[in-house]
Parts: sequence; C-alpha cells; structure tokens
Amino acid sequence: QVQLVESGGGLAQPGGSLNLSCAASGSISSINVMGWYRQAPGKERELVATITSGGSTNYEDSVKGRFAISKSNAKNTVYLQMNSLKPEDTAVYYCNVLYRSIDLRSRSAWGQGTQVTVSS
Repeated sequence: QVQLVESGGGLAQPGGSLNLSCAASGSISSINVMGWYRQAPGKERELVATITSGGSTNYEDSVKGRFAISKSNAKNTVYLQMNSLKPEDTAVYYCNVLYRSIDLRSRSAWGQGTQVTVSS
C-alpha cells in the first residue's frame, strides 16, 4: 500500500500565494509521474500540473506562469507553488502518483485532498 499525505492548503487572498506538498510512502519501487488535480464544487476533477521522473512538467493552461510544480526524489514528495491566486483557483486539490510497486506492477494512488480557498 502507498500513502499520500498532503499539506499546505488554506485560505489566501486574490493575488496571494500558497504552497502545497504531498509526501508518498509505502511499497514503492519507483515513481513515474507525480501530479496535482483539483475539483471545484459542481465541476469535474481536472489536471493542474504533472512532473515526470525525468523532470518534465505539464500545466493546465489557466495556471501556466502562475503555478510551479517541483519534486524531491529523496523525499518522494511533490510540491505545487501557487502564485497570483485567483478566486477561480478555489477547489479541493488532490495529489496523484503513478508508480511501480515492489511487485513491479504499475499503480496509481490519490491523496485525501486539501482545500484551497481564494477570497478577499
């Protein structure tokens, strides 16, 4: 089993910043992709940003230039630095990890979600 522990959500004012982190632990042989998704009330979950084992990144168009994803291989942790926050960034943010387990099977794990609210 793999556990993902998220932290860093909360309340920010428009134009403010928040930094999310997600630490993976458990039966992991290797991690292929780490990413962040979000789900606003009444909307489907959408991809925010991903980062591969090689460091390649991908961002949803509305967050390009404002959000930055990074990772620590040593800590199996992925970060999301969110700057210039807008009210439309309000959502529950979920961490996702695509990994290979110790039995060498490809698997996916989700974090419990952390609330981000952008409001004045």
